[in-house]
Amino acid sequence: MRKIRFKPPIPRIQHARHLAAVVVAAFALLTTALNGSVVHAAAAPIYPISGYFIYGSTSDASNTTKLKSIKSVGGDTVVTFGTSLKPASLSGMPAACAINGVNCAKAASSGVSVNRYFTYNDNSSWGSPALVCPRDKTVTSGSTVFTILVLPAKGTGCNSSNGTYDVVVITGGTASISISLGKVATALGMKYYAGLPAPVKRTDIPYLPDLSYQTTFTRFTERFLQYQSKVNNVAGLAGFYHHTEMPLSDGAVWDSVLTVYDIQNTAIAKYLPTRAALVSPYIDSRSAAGGRVTVDQVRRSVNNIADTANGVELAIAVQDGMGTGKAGAFFGNESGSAVDQYAASIVGNGSWGNKYLAPNRDYFVALAEGIDGTGAELWANLEGMAPATSQNPCGTSLRGQTTKSRVDKQLQQMGNSPVKVISFMWDYYYTCSGTWAPLFDRLKSGSTTPVITDSIFYGNGDVLVTGFNLSGGTVNVKWTDTAGRTYEKTVNATGYNSQYGLQRGLNPRLESVTAKLGGTSLGVGKYYMINVVNGAGAKNDAFYSDRG
Repeated sequence: MRKIRFKPPIPRIQHARHLAAVVVAAFALLTTALNGSVVHAAAAPIYPISGYFIYGSTSDASNTTKLKSIKSVGGDTVVTFGTSLKPASLSGMPAACAINGVNCAKAASSGVSVNRYFTYNDNSSWGSPALVCPRDKTVTSGSTVFTILVLPAKGTGCNSSNGTYDVVVITGGTASISISLGKVATALGMKYYAGLPAPVKRTDIPYLPDLSYQTTFTRFTERFLQYQSKVNNVAGLAGFYHHTEMPLSDGAVWDSVLTVYDIQNTAIAKYLPTRAALVSPYIDSRSAAGGRVTVDQVRRSVNNIADTANGVELAIAVQDGMGTGKAGAFFGNESGSAVDQYAASIVGNGSWGNKYLAPNRDYFVALAEGIDGTGAELWANLEGMAPATSQNPCGTSLRGQTTKSRVDKQLQQMGNSPVKVISFMWDYYYTCSGTWAPLFDRLKSGSTTPVITDSIFYGNGDVLVTGFNLSGGTVNVKWTDTAGRTYEKTVNATGYNSQYGLQRGLNPRLESVTAKLGGTSLGVGKYYMINVVNGAGAKNDAFYSDRG
């Protein structure tokens, strides 16, 4: 049973992020006054996404080519999906897996009582390093390597306390995807998260994991991690990815997913305690969706997920829902504007405010509040595709190509809350051609584009702007003062700080500049708009606004 940690509710403080930022900024100004001004050089322009989901290969050459391409656009992390441990029957075992002409599962379990049979196919060679117990076997048939594990149905170690066992037949090739990616990531100074095994989905409720074989799943996860510790204990292996998904809902129906996280994080802590875990729940803020999730539910849900860490360094990379139409990237003063054509293909025509409960910006603020104090890290998983229409096909994929300005807007909506932004998915959404060139090429050519993630309009007329690629150039601000008068002013960007995020424990790629508007005020509750032209002459290509 999942443990429950009782804690008082987190109070909702209006404009809490602004108040905190004011304190931090004041401290920074005091430090500068005492220690002298420090000028930080502009960082080389790279796109703010620093990690990608990928399909791995058993070929070192193929993996090297892919990871080098990812590194060329600023990526330092790759993540792969896991494979399901599937219930099977003896007759359903691979015919080529035989020992002395006998079905390998039957031969390995000769003399003991078998409870259930399972198959697992991750296209990787496990072989001898995976053999722990006397009944475990490995069989090579042509270019296929089979590994047979005989797991105790009850108890620990190699012998079952009730005399029954579960048999798992693992099918793989002569090389290993995970070992290759670990080696290549290490050579390139990158980080790799290997996909964990997962249970299959239930037949009666197809979005929930089948825990009817929870004991077997637990034992198999342990053996998977023992195998990884033997063959893949390299610097590039940062940790493991839970590919069993859930929405950011605090409903009890999702407790079985939390149980999966509990089981596997406990195993990571035991067998590879220096490695981290990564999970990626999703936002679903559609007003008409049956499972729609409110901002308050998200705050509680991320706290529940963090509770499954069990001593493991846990990153929660929240899917932003823009690639599937489940969520909306819009500012408050855009709530009456029509959804774009891609969102409309999922939720129908209407306004952002009507089709979605709240903008993603509100959800990420709530996520930061919910995860605070848990020890887990908040990441973001930017969906690097768009709902497919006839206008944006991506080969035969179920999703379509997206525009770079849409991706920029997704980044803006995440604000400064996530300490790292990764993206789903390199294959195929960053590499497919269609209406536009591959997104990978568009990111490279647009690497100098400013992206504004947050701002603070101070009472003295200074406006702190945070984001990426902000150095040099000018800041344009449109605002309304307390008397209701509207203004627009363009001033030089001053006080550039390339280490803004690093100094504050935020995303280390975050930068800041200040626009000094002179003596003015901002009307309470009034929106103001910001545009930046940086020293490279590039202007942000996604609308940004904030409210006083």
